[in-house]
Amino acid sequence: MKHRLLHHMPGRTRIKLHTDLSPALIEATYRSIPGVCSAQFTHETKTILIHHSPSIRAHNLLCILKPMPIKNPSPIKTHKQELLFTLGAFMIDLIFPAKGLLGWKQLVRPGAVASIAASRSIISNGTTGLVQHRRPNADTLSTTAIFASLLKGSPRSALVVLFMSTLSEMITEFTAHQTRNYVRDMMNVDVPYVWKVSGDSEKKVSIEHVNEGDHIAVFEGEKISADGTVTKGIATVDESSITGEYIPRDVVTGETVYAGTIIKSGNIRLEVEKVGDDTTVSRIVQMIEDAQQQKAPIQSYADELSEKLVPLSFGLAGLIYLTTGNWNRVLNMLVIDFVCGIKLSTATAISASIGKAARRGALIKGGEYLENLSKIDTIILDKTGTITEGKPVVKNIIPYNGYTEVDILQYVASAEEHSSHPIAEAIMAEARERHLRIPDHDHDHIEQIVGHGVKALIEGKTILVGNKKLLIQEKVSTNSLTFLNKRAKSANTVYVAIDGDLAGVIVLDDQIRPGMKRTLHQVRRSGIDEVIMLTGDKNEVAKGVADSLRIDDYYAEVLPHEKAEFVKHYKAMGYNVMMVGDGINDAPALTYADIGATMGGKRTDIAVEASDLVLTSDHPLLLADVLDLSKRAMHTIKQNFTMTIVVNSAAILLGAFGLIAPIVGAAIHNAATIGVVMNSTKLLFQEERGQWKEPLPSSTTYLVDSA
Repeated sequence: MKHRLLHHMPGRTRIKLHTDLSPALIEATYRSIPGVCSAQFTHETKTILIHHSPSIRAHNLLCILKPMPIKNPSPIKTHKQELLFTLGAFMIDLIFPAKGLLGWKQLVRPGAVASIAASRSIISNGTTGLVQHRRPNADTLSTTAIFASLLKGSPRSALVVLFMSTLSEMITEFTAHQTRNYVRDMMNVDVPYVWKVSGDSEKKVSIEHVNEGDHIAVFEGEKISADGTVTKGIATVDESSITGEYIPRDVVTGETVYAGTIIKSGNIRLEVEKVGDDTTVSRIVQMIEDAQQQKAPIQSYADELSEKLVPLSFGLAGLIYLTTGNWNRVLNMLVIDFVCGIKLSTATAISASIGKAARRGALIKGGEYLENLSKIDTIILDKTGTITEGKPVVKNIIPYNGYTEVDILQYVASAEEHSSHPIAEAIMAEARERHLRIPDHDHDHIEQIVGHGVKALIEGKTILVGNKKLLIQEKVSTNSLTFLNKRAKSANTVYVAIDGDLAGVIVLDDQIRPGMKRTLHQVRRSGIDEVIMLTGDKNEVAKGVADSLRIDDYYAEVLPHEKAEFVKHYKAMGYNVMMVGDGINDAPALTYADIGATMGGKRTDIAVEASDLVLTSDHPLLLADVLDLSKRAMHTIKQNFTMTIVVNSAAILLGAFGLIAPIVGAAIHNAATIGVVMNSTKLLFQEERGQWKEPLPSSTTYLVDSA
């Protein structure tokens, strides 16, 4: 197979390699090329990332190494071959049965030779572990059992061991394969050509020729190939591959779109911001692949425990031989072990859970964090952007001095029409929703007063929109402000004055995320004892939020650097803490928590890097489901431990007393292994509760954000 160019930008190239050379030699070969700054090979994906001089052509880098067939075929193909060899050995043993052969002569009969050939991988691993590492492993046990069965003249017992152990490993590999490939295929951009925009014309070019700052056009039914900002057009975009949301999102000019998402209707042009390995989808895939390589503490414990039980099996076999001299009973000790069931089922459960979460839009960065998630008993939530949507909306308009709500909103919308401030956007959104006519304003007489507001001339009237300092500065009477503030019952108000007279107040509040109250109920049912909120808002604002959501405790007027201190305080008290935030100021707290989680489309890159759990969806219900998934995963692993130990211990006792034949013992042991692996595999295929599949009703609950 040929090497394949996956991605290229000036000075940066990623290549898929088909070679069996060692990673160190591959990297050294590329680094020796003049102009190459660095080369990093990833064994799991068989790709190399090369940073080089822009003068080096990417296609020249493809010719550095000669493509070679990879010696080791894929695991699933190997297992299929082993099963076929095993069935063939069964047939040979039936056709050429033993006739009076004794001792070592049993090893040269056709059935025995076929059995050894079919078992060569197990025999190789078993002897390698013993010779090189001086430690017997599960394959060492199986190797001993296979040769003991052959010497006894019973190849079929050896073949049962091989057949069922191969079947259990096939199921494990299938689960890992499905997890990796499902997520990769779901998020695969796979757009070799794009429409590059130059002036008013569009030209079809290779994705390799698209760089940051270029403009591309994407049409209905096509997949977006790069992260970027919409510069023209309107479209409905399916973002389920990124966010897990099944409801498509409407995008307009100025909004961000992501590579790997699909335009369901409409056409857009976008300015490219990230392409290739830098896109959000590529980072997600890499994060998942890295996560599946990291072992959880319980997984390491399972490996250590199972390895320690191998010598125990040999000891029992020796003890049985010394006390009974019965070769069948000795074989029973050798064909039954605890290693396969414990190791395979634990690895499968971890891999399946990480893949399951990723498929729904939750990126768990490793098995360690999956296990820590199951132990969380305290959740600390940042308010703005986490509990709330992080953007102001108009809650109320209070007119004064004979003006109406429409008068105030029309004048303010005209004054703020060209502002990109979040408050201005909220006011414009309210005016559009009411279908109001926006009066014309004099462009030469609009003055942005930094920190205070805006002053504008509209239809011959002087309009002031801003805070109390602006009114005082412009000598507007503030005698009625106390009365209006009491009616507003909010810390975040915008004052409006017309021709020097106070005209009214616009109340702007931050909306609680739809589903947040339900999320908090769900996490409590998942075993969370305490939910705490941190906010920089004033105490009366924080109290309103806490009361609305029935939060156990809250801390108001918290400075950004103090959030980490609260996390450390609760950890010092013995709590297992999860911190949920989305901004740069949350990063230290996310790092100190047992689990740092960032949520929503507005999360910052720094928050993502500091987090152990990244929720790409804006629906908070995903948080509750990830907690539930982690607990189900750990419960499944403990179930598997119990099942493996109980079933195999029972089989060992029955074998020790001679109540079952070795072939039956092998069948029981491997059936137990298959059972626990299947029990872990169900985590990947179980139906979701569907909490975030359905669109949530619009929330009518508002709260104050005076930031």
